[in-house]
Amino acid sequence: MVEKIVDAFRNRFGSNPYVFKAPGRVNLIGEHTDYNNGFVMPAAINRYAYFALKPNGQNLYRFHAFDFQKDYTTPTHRIEPSKTHWANYLLGVIAQMVTDRKDVPGFDCVFGGDVPIGAGMSSSAAIESGLAFALNQLYSLGYSRMQLAHLAQKAEHQYAGVKCGIMDQFASLHGMKDHVLKLDCLSLEFEPFELNMDNHSIILVNTGVKHSLASSEYNKRRQECQAGVDILKRSNGKVQSLRDITLDELMAHKQEFDPVVWSRCSYVVEENERVTNAGKALINKDFNTFGKLMYQSHYGLKDKYQVSCPELDKLVAITENLDYVLGSRMMGGGFGGCTINLVKNSHTEAFIEEVTRQYQTPEGHTPQTITCVISNGAEQIEY
Repeated sequence: MVEKIVDAFRNRFGSNPYVFKAPGRVNLIGEHTDYNNGFVMPAAINRYAYFALKPNGQNLYRFHAFDFQKDYTTPTHRIEPSKTHWANYLLGVIAQMVTDRKDVPGFDCVFGGDVPIGAGMSSSAAIESGLAFALNQLYSLGYSRMQLAHLAQKAEHQYAGVKCGIMDQFASLHGMKDHVLKLDCLSLEFEPFELNMDNHSIILVNTGVKHSLASSEYNKRRQECQAGVDILKRSNGKVQSLRDITLDELMAHKQEFDPVVWSRCSYVVEENERVTNAGKALINKDFNTFGKLMYQSHYGLKDKYQVSCPELDKLVAITENLDYVLGSRMMGGGFGGCTINLVKNSHTEAFIEEVTRQYQTPEGHTPQTITCVISNGAEQIEY
């Protein structure tokens, strides 16, 4: 893939570029908790967005989307949201830097990658984080990785229109090989936990369903959680988010909640506890407990947060009868995308065979399966 991106740059722009990559991510547990200032446990994986860039000495930003074979060019003095959807992920990053009074001279860029789009592996965050990292290196802008994560997050808020939390961009920039990262989305402190995969594999199964409802429902869930926080603030002014309360404290106010808002809020509080318990399980190398927490997470997302779909639920149900699968759940925003599965290494082929026997995508195809390798975050490639 790197060779294709570089060759495309040379053919299009006639010179040798600087080359960068930023990974997609999995999230082992802790879903829809990040924008509630809670806990998440992501890891970067060996699927990447690749960037070939070089300053062009002109007052132009020239982009070529390799995967779509499409071009987009804009003057450096005119950075604004575009009707070209994919360009907004890039323009949003530049806009944040310019707003921050950084000098971002014109450049040429070819980008593409192998992070599946719409599968819940954060292809958009890989694009935002990758360009942010590349420009930071290219123009010596002086941002830390955490500052770049914030910048990329704001780009998605303002140019892509999705009010995402910080997790995806954080994971793409901070990933550590062979480790998951427990991130406190309030303090932004994080703790690495070794993920010893000598006996287990992380395998994603793609439903083949694009999460068409995800953006609108995602923003709706944020509003519902905020409605719960507003109720809790009446009796405790210190409550700023669902992260600030325990399940017992939430239970004491149940009668004040609309049933739907209650379901959303109780899920988030319970999921935060699951992430904390998952960290303890990894310290103890207790993968059985970790797997049980994954199943609990899925059914919370299905029944309380209501962001699953029949295809995701079917894939999880298939695994419950397979004793070599320790845990399974939907991953990402929901309404499609992938399940993430913790499978014994001795049975990975059997797992894939069983899933493909029992499940077909809505178009009648064999589902895509991806065995993940936990990787480092964004970096420059010597080429």
